[in-house]
Amino acid sequence: MAETTEETQDLGEKIVRVLKTVFDPEIPVDIYELGLIYDVFVNEADEVKVLMTLTTPNCPVAETLPQEVEEKVKSLDEVKDAAVEITFDPPWSQDLMSEEAKLELGLL
Repeated sequence: MAETTEETQDLGEKIVRVLKTVFDPEIPVDIYELGLIYDVFVNEADEVKVLMTLTTPNCPVAETLPQEVEEKVKSLDEVKDAAVEITFDPPWSQDLMSEEAKLELGLL
């Protein structure tokens, strides 16, 4: 059992690393540090579901950003399948940004 948990944790870390390569085109910070990723679920079949939001419902990349996230997560060898679910509950706010992102954007 410990191996499965460790493997899942390793996969989770790889997913976070790949999410940090996706950037909001309007803000020079990756979507993970921006707080756009609410949760990542990995099941026993190594299928991944990413629950994320956008900075606004009318975000110009509403079509392409979730697709990019899905493709990058699917690109990991361990991942059998990936899906992205968009939610606006709770709505995104600057409070969700990491300290690093706030510093990068001069908000600290």
